[in-house]
Amino acid sequence: MKRTGPTNPYLKSLIENLKKKSFELNAPIWRAVAEKLEKPRRQRVEVNISDLERVANENEYIVVPGVVLGSGDLSKKLVVAAWKFSPTAKQKIEKMKGECLSIDELVERNPKGSGVRIVV
Repeated sequence: MKRTGPTNPYLKSLIENLKKKSFELNAPIWRAVAEKLEKPRRQRVEVNISDLERVANENEYIVVPGVVLGSGDLSKKLVVAAWKFSPTAKQKIEKMKGECLSIDELVERNPKGSGVRIVV
């Protein structure tokens, strides 16, 4: 059976855009995020709020090439960019005065990807 990759048109566009930005700006972080997003759905990343609490520092930029789920508690202000957020995860991040961004918005804000941590 031939591998077809993601079928969601927005996801396809995002992956293509990340690869292009990685090449144009010499920013390998966006290539790594694109490769994680290209994986089959059952292998895609799922990160809980408790994982972000454990690995992230205050006011840090985090990118999750997958879904952020709401299990756990958060006590830090973070800027999190992800493919998708569960409603409870979004609520918990915003409750701590953090921000939930799409990956495209993070690329616009920080084109070089400096100071951004990938959480998988």
